[in-house]
Amino acid sequence: MEVVVRRKSGGPTIPVVIHTEFIKLEAALKLANAVPSGGMAKNLIAEGEARVNGQVCTMRGKKLYPGDLVQFLGQTYLICVHAPQ
Repeated sequence: MEVVVRRKSGGPTIPVVIHTEFIKLEAALKLANAVPSGGMAKNLIAEGEARVNGQVCTMRGKKLYPGDLVQFLGQTYLICVHAPQ
């Protein structure tokens, strides 16, 4: 039997609206205003602070598609093509 333990995020899921097929992780964090600069995003991603769909991701160029969830510094971001109602 496999048990999955998930930490609750610090609040509601924040939509990150994209107008392209995908967005790279570093760019998504900048678009969501989760970090003030790309350099900071690069360092925090490399340190393992980002999770994509529940898995730690250290690739700043990881392609994210609509429906992907990113957990970063206590917040959860949903990649989407339009803001959820």
